[in-house]
Amino acid sequence: MSDHPTRRQVIKGAAAVGAAVAGASALAACGDDSGETLTERQQTLFIAGFQWGPPPNWNPLSPTAAWTTAGDQMQLVYETLFAFDLLDSSLKPALATKLTETDATTFEVALQPDAKWHDGKPVVADDVVYTFELAKRIKTVHWSSAWEYLASVEKKDDKTVVFKLSPERTNPGMTKTNLCKTYVLPSHLWKDYESKNPNIIEFLNDKPVGSGPYKLDSYNAQQLVFVRDDNYWGKGVRGKLPAPKKIVHPIFKDNAAGNLAFERGEVDIMQQFTPEIWKMWQEKKLPVKTWFTDTPYHLPGGMPMLTINTTKPGLNNGKLRRALAHAIDYARIAETAMSRYSVPANASLILPSDAEKKFWDEGAIKGADGWKYDVSKAQQILEQELGAKKGGDGIYTLGDGTRLGPWTVQTPNGWTDWQAAVNIVVENFKALGLDVKVNFPEANTVTPAVQNGNYDMALFYIGASTDPSTPWARYRDVLDIRGTNPIGQSSFYNYGRYSNDRVAALLDTAAKATGDAQVAPIKELDKIYRSEPPMIPLMYRPLDFYEAIETVWTGFPDAKNPKAPPTFRGAGIQWLYEISPK
Repeated sequence: MSDHPTRRQVIKGAAAVGAAVAGASALAACGDDSGETLTERQQTLFIAGFQWGPPPNWNPLSPTAAWTTAGDQMQLVYETLFAFDLLDSSLKPALATKLTETDATTFEVALQPDAKWHDGKPVVADDVVYTFELAKRIKTVHWSSAWEYLASVEKKDDKTVVFKLSPERTNPGMTKTNLCKTYVLPSHLWKDYESKNPNIIEFLNDKPVGSGPYKLDSYNAQQLVFVRDDNYWGKGVRGKLPAPKKIVHPIFKDNAAGNLAFERGEVDIMQQFTPEIWKMWQEKKLPVKTWFTDTPYHLPGGMPMLTINTTKPGLNNGKLRRALAHAIDYARIAETAMSRYSVPANASLILPSDAEKKFWDEGAIKGADGWKYDVSKAQQILEQELGAKKGGDGIYTLGDGTRLGPWTVQTPNGWTDWQAAVNIVVENFKALGLDVKVNFPEANTVTPAVQNGNYDMALFYIGASTDPSTPWARYRDVLDIRGTNPIGQSSFYNYGRYSNDRVAALLDTAAKATGDAQVAPIKELDKIYRSEPPMIPLMYRPLDFYEAIETVWTGFPDAKNPKAPPTFRGAGIQWLYEISPK
């Protein structure tokens, strides 16, 4: 999911991809449809930025599954019912042809008539029902949250599935999101896997059988290799197969190794943070493409947050959190930590994008109810509203005797852009008069700490990014205490355990509303959020860093040629059909 390396293993990535490229070039050449002879390299797409260590397993149920089988990933092997398109917020057909809302709480989904699994068996309604029922039975499966908003999933006939939405928590947006993010599994195989593996989540699934355009060919500590399924059922729908015959994902030790391979043309397209990427075409004259040719270069899709543990003394004070929001230099984070890939963050959970503009309240966000980098305002809140005074060590103590620190602000080691943002935040907080320090543990340490509430402050993802449920899901992830476990137990949203009695009713109203009727409750939720922010946006981030170099392959879509969204997930797979070898 992340473009950041975990660094659990140290792999000589640049050497590995160099060897892979050399090996690809040495293999036999063959022709394309035009009759031209293509080398193996011209038929192999090298992609990077998703897998940062040897894959533990290929089980979509596992929290450690490899790329393409873990969560909302590129649909090479497994596919979802629909594919979300970031450009117009539409649902594109995938394993399903259409969705019919027969009434306010019923979705009828028609499956592709010719869809098949890699073993030749047809994709049928039983597969969809099994996939969702599996997550109902096993609560630790990541798409089990779909059942917060579902009453039932039933077969109407072999090619039709009926989704009944929960009458108590009707939420069309979240249900559509789950239809776009849940990989459908072949029930004729997985029922057998379950019977033979009591702990099905630990099943390796090292020969995954999906319905997608590629099959897993091989994998090791250096790379993952996928080979195109020339019998892919989708050829009949799209009229052609994806262009690359093979897709290779090298495993690098860190961003620097991946960036070097990219500059050398050893990687064709990647998803990772690359500082000052514009210099690649302006100064180095490399044929590099991003979605935009000028700042912010990428299309915003997510909102990483400074997550605050509202159960900690001092941090449990909403006015104090507003003071913290005024103390952060957002423009500096956008310019330096984010390398101009973001505009300065605002006092809102709404993305400043066309897709969410109807929810944007300029007067409230930019006015007195909002915040901006203003140290004097932060000091005013502390001293005049909270009665804070500085001690001899320069650290504030609130009027009730609570000292502002010691607190730690953390984010995972190796996530260099986020580490830079945290360093700026901590510098700002120290200048204000807080006792704070940074900590950069490994990612596999940060994740459980944040989910369990065992932290002070952390720069971390919230679950909601741009999908059919946004912006509603962002408010759920930041403000909703329902479904959040106590400190010490894992929760997958509202990591700060914020609670406000007005939130639930507004969220439920917004969830059921459609079109313009959703605007009023969302704006009211944004007002509550600004009054005592439990999380503070530090940047706007693309769903994926979409960066291509056209030395071997050409035709990657961009803002001037928007034939596919700049993502690797959902409808982003369409660009595999648009590119061609040079």
